[in-house]
Amino acid sequence: MIRSMTGYGRFQQTTNGLDITVEVKSVNHRYYEYSSRVPRAYGFLDEFLKSYIQKTISRGKVDVYVWIEAIDASVGAVNLNYTLAEGYLQALTELGEKYGIRNDISVSQLARFPDVLTVRRMEEDEETIWEAVRQVADAALKRFVLMREREGEALREDILNRAATILESVKLVEERSPITVKEHMDKVEARMLQLLNGVDIDEQRILTEAALYADKTAVAEETVRLRSHLNQLETILSGDGPVGRKLDFLVQEINREANTIGSKSQDVTLARVVVDIKAEIEKIREQIQNIE
Repeated sequence: MIRSMTGYGRFQQTTNGLDITVEVKSVNHRYYEYSSRVPRAYGFLDEFLKSYIQKTISRGKVDVYVWIEAIDASVGAVNLNYTLAEGYLQALTELGEKYGIRNDISVSQLARFPDVLTVRRMEEDEETIWEAVRQVADAALKRFVLMREREGEALREDILNRAATILESVKLVEERSPITVKEHMDKVEARMLQLLNGVDIDEQRILTEAALYADKTAVAEETVRLRSHLNQLETILSGDGPVGRKLDFLVQEINREANTIGSKSQDVTLARVVVDIKAEIEKIREQIQNIE
């Protein structure tokens, strides 16, 4: 199933005296880019998470947030850094005296300064902690992937609708192209009649001119390839796994054929049809940038 590169998933669970929350979100990115924010005391989780999540996500800028709160007093202990607290208090007192500001510092305010209060984690088995976090991360990832798949399906439907619109335009090109040759031939004949003023027209000359024009403006090969590319586009969108890069390359090929048809078109009607085709291709390109 096609997946969008935009996703979000969050899950919370209490286990082994720890309240664990994992949040995963991502936005578009050309490659896989991972960043995380985990509690300092559990920094070892970062590498575990990075490799584990990469098994599920192949493209996108992924941000992972982990919150771990001890709800069991036996899990950790609060340490007070008296030296640091005294330093903050002395600095604030001096600041108040120097500028004549009332010193209204409270215990709760002082405790908010960095590292005045720290939580010391009791000795814990890293594998046990990781297993608990992995279970929460797995649940968050399932929600994350579900959102990606839902958005991916919406992208798929939009792209297929636009591809169908392009096919209708290709049909118009194929119908109109032979008509332009006939119209050009009639113009040449009318012009020669005007110039020759009653003298017999060289039919072979007209046929030769028509053949040259037809060869110059022939777009049959391009429309055949364009149809083939659009069929391939539908096949890829019906498959599984990351396909964003493959689709990006295919759209380049589709655009190349459209450009060639446009450069060969000597007809105003065809030129307008090609403009419509290129507009739909550009919209498809924009949507593909969102696909994993």
